[in-house]
Amino acid sequence: MIRDTTWGAKLWPAAVWAVIGFFVVNLLALIATVIVSSFGRRWLGTWLPAEWTTRWYVSAWNEFQLADILVVTFQVVGLVVLISGLIGVPAAYALARRNFPGKKLVMILFLLPLLVPPITFGIPLATVLYRAELAGSLSGVVLANLVPTVPFVILVMIPFIEQIDERIEQAARVFGASTLQLFVHVLLPLLLPGILAALLLVLVRTIAMFELTFLTAGPTSQTLVVSLYYAVFASGVRAVQSIDAMAVIYMVTSLIWLLIALRFVNPTQIVARAKQTPRA
Repeated sequence: MIRDTTWGAKLWPAAVWAVIGFFVVNLLALIATVIVSSFGRRWLGTWLPAEWTTRWYVSAWNEFQLADILVVTFQVVGLVVLISGLIGVPAAYALARRNFPGKKLVMILFLLPLLVPPITFGIPLATVLYRAELAGSLSGVVLANLVPTVPFVILVMIPFIEQIDERIEQAARVFGASTLQLFVHVLLPLLLPGILAALLLVLVRTIAMFELTFLTAGPTSQTLVVSLYYAVFASGVRAVQSIDAMAVIYMVTSLIWLLIALRFVNPTQIVARAKQTPRA
């Protein structure tokens, strides 16, 4: 193997690592600034606050009614995860096991909500929901979030389903298993890691979904990310530290669910599974 020893070959990796390091340092600095500000008291013209306090978290909790907002957030996330699984898993099984005319077109249609920016289809979607008198309610927010999450579940689950040997299902049929028994006793144990992976990633994605929720939420159906936006840009004077405390609560909530998701799924494994061919 011949190694390139020119200056360009040596400088390129260094430049890449320098750019990555610059990005990471700036990202960590931004996060650290918000966290320090949320605990700071009398912070002006110094590297660190003169005093530290937790009063801003109490203030944010009461001022922005975070208890109610968190309840709404988990209601939306729970319903989106549940419905996405109930629709996405059977649809993924049908697409993985059946060939029919127009299958590629159907797959492209499923990809569109994942490839197109949410704001692009969010505005006409919100218009339809408002005309149907669903926008502004919990149901409207859930329906809007299902548009990208159901295709996401389908695309994640197809590689998992394709890896299951069809002869296992045929054997279960030979021994008299009904469709329900086949799913509960054969497919579900084999697909459980993939289902958990897909639904946990949907959970994290829904918590962070701003555009669709913002366009369809009402005063009583705002999730945490939308409430954070209103806290920053709504009229009135608010303590910056309270908003930073709210942002920290949002970051911690998202981080906890992300760590739980990564505990069950490795993104590189999903890519590897997607490249494998179905077993005969």
